[in-house]
Amino acid sequence: MKRILISTIAVSALLFNVSCDTDFDQDVNDIVVTSGEANFSKYVALGNSLTSGYRDNALYIDGQNESYPNMLAMQMKMAGGGEFKQPMMPNNTGGFTNLFNQATGDFAGKYTLGVVCGALSPSPTAPEAALDNIAAQGPYQNLGIPGAKSFHLGVATYGSANPYYARFSTGVSPVAAAVAQAPTFFSLWIGNNDVLSYATSGGIGVDQTGNFNPVTYGSNDITDPTVFAGTISQYIAALTANGAKGVIANIPNVTAIPYFKTVPSMPISGLSDAQATQLNGAYAPYNAGILQLKNAGILSEAEYQNRIIRFTAGAVANGAVILDKELKDLTSYNPALKSYRQTTMKDLITLPAAALLKPYDATCNPRGISAGTAVPLEDRYVLTEKETERVLAATTAYNASLKSIASSKGLAFVDANAKMLELSKASGIQYDGVKYNATFVTGGTFSLDGVHLTGRGYALIANEFIKAINSKYRSTLPMVNVNSYSGVKFP
Repeated sequence: MKRILISTIAVSALLFNVSCDTDFDQDVNDIVVTSGEANFSKYVALGNSLTSGYRDNALYIDGQNESYPNMLAMQMKMAGGGEFKQPMMPNNTGGFTNLFNQATGDFAGKYTLGVVCGALSPSPTAPEAALDNIAAQGPYQNLGIPGAKSFHLGVATYGSANPYYARFSTGVSPVAAAVAQAPTFFSLWIGNNDVLSYATSGGIGVDQTGNFNPVTYGSNDITDPTVFAGTISQYIAALTANGAKGVIANIPNVTAIPYFKTVPSMPISGLSDAQATQLNGAYAPYNAGILQLKNAGILSEAEYQNRIIRFTAGAVANGAVILDKELKDLTSYNPALKSYRQTTMKDLITLPAAALLKPYDATCNPRGISAGTAVPLEDRYVLTEKETERVLAATTAYNASLKSIASSKGLAFVDANAKMLELSKASGIQYDGVKYNATFVTGGTFSLDGVHLTGRGYALIANEFIKAINSKYRSTLPMVNVNSYSGVKFP
């Protein structure tokens, strides 16, 4: 896993702007706490990593303690809520020593922030323990499973495919495990991973709309929205069969998170005249080759313009050279004419690419990759405009289904997408004099992996759940104090 570097100048601007405003509805802390029309005596939470408390690229104790379902359960206890047990990790680092892959970074310990070569750099720590099994200590009410997609929650053998569920699985599906506890109230927040893995892999997958087959389904494929809707409907039918009430949340736009918004779409700037001349000279044969194919009618004018490689010196922002698998393959005409183009403002470059875009430095970047200039940035580090459109189309379809299902079953509904979009704006969200936004590291809400939330970010989401529950069921659960939870830990 590549280190992600952030300028110390950006950090010196630091965390929050103080204001007397709070962008939340009236709290109910001065009102007698009641359950209203709900029954919180047995609450279970279903979902993925966002439900488990995953953050900093790992699942660990501090994160689990600050999961939004745990926050909800604490508030529910004031209104007759019962025990809420989580499948706690054995340490506060996370990862699994017997599954750790040093080459890919899979199952490493949590990211921590340190200063490397004058910049803050999140780096993974070594995992502390092997995969354990705590099924005998269950049942567990937090059934949030890192990596889970919508259809995974209904698979009885999912423990054999996911070590996080293997730790506490009793051989039934997560939904069956929830139903077996006869819950009186449930929360369901699932679907992010149905598009997230496609997005974070730079679109290395397939849009499975109308073509879903669990046998041939790839890990990065976008789930068919029809399958998604049918799956969620089955889960809700099972969870509500005995009269349980609950709350469903929709899916945030994953392309609005720091993982896609931290590295500029056109990241190459500050080139000297000599550097720009050298790069333009190096790509001159490529430009001449595509011009020849345009003149021969093989490329349209638009395709030709899209593929020209051109760098400008000075403060001008240049697109990074990338390999775009969706461009017309020209190698049969000329093997040197690979699918190169430069990024535009409509492309999204992923967070791990930050280290690859840096020029050679004997101490801080001895590999000297300089991706995006002399070396094209690999497709897996870029989500193109077309790929982004696929992600957004699927997300829109999923969210329409989630809202419809919640309405038809009389369940509370959380518009998590709207709250995340609010958070992604420069103005952010105010809470008790503290400003929060989605800026990487300094915004207070997103953890060091750029995808998952901090304790404060999860607290913001917990309050959205509480507001939806109170509105639907006439309960008076008090909101949590966002500022009392943890953010990014600085060295």
